[in-house]
Amino acid sequence: MDKVLYVAMTGARENMYAQQAHANNLANATTTGFKSDFEQARAMRVLGEGYESRVYSMSERPGTDLDSGTLMQTGRDLDVAVAGDGWLAVQGPDGNEVYTRNGSLQINAANQLVTGSGLPVIGAGGGPIVIPPAENITIGNDGTVTIRPIGENAVEIALVDQIKLVQPEQGQLFKGRDGFMHTDNDVPLAANPNVQVRAGYLESSNVNAISELTSMISLQRQFEMQVKMMKTAEENSSAAAEVLSMS
Repeated sequence: MDKVLYVAMTGARENMYAQQAHANNLANATTTGFKSDFEQARAMRVLGEGYESRVYSMSERPGTDLDSGTLMQTGRDLDVAVAGDGWLAVQGPDGNEVYTRNGSLQINAANQLVTGSGLPVIGAGGGPIVIPPAENITIGNDGTVTIRPIGENAVEIALVDQIKLVQPEQGQLFKGRDGFMHTDNDVPLAANPNVQVRAGYLESSNVNAISELTSMISLQRQFEMQVKMMKTAEENSSAAAEVLSMS
């Protein structure tokens, strides 16, 4: 088989993988606190007999863009946005501690403070935060959760717990397949009292929709070029077979 056919075939395949990465970013352009994934192509030599004169591309995700999104005021008591660097600690689907910037919080049927997807928010004690029946709930800038118990007057405030806020070092977090940020071996990070939140706000996605759309158009054109190269390889093979049959 002519190596050009292999190179074009792998190029088309990697273009599709790259399209998936950009399509996922674009699909989450309006997801609260979403961090876009980087995507890049790397040149790889085609190994085999003879001189290694051909290369093919390999699409890969080298990391995640951790830049902050825009803070959007909602006025809702249970909406919180992390101000500056830092993350909210929640209990992931596998039970390990994971991290998110999506602060659209709810209270579930078990009176636990949970994320919009139902994952328990971790408190200062390392467990889920349970909210007693209350007239109202307030979340302070340091993550403290206070309530006014049902039937109490406005000055009767009770401290419930404090949301665990962490500030990892650069390169300490990576995005898992569940979409949340993890540490190596899921080792929990220590709470950082310097991390602040803003109640009544949510953080927008950091996806640049125009950039993602432009990349998808460029990748689509590259895919079409790879298909043309495969077609050319087929025509060359047919022409060579015809010449040999005449000899």
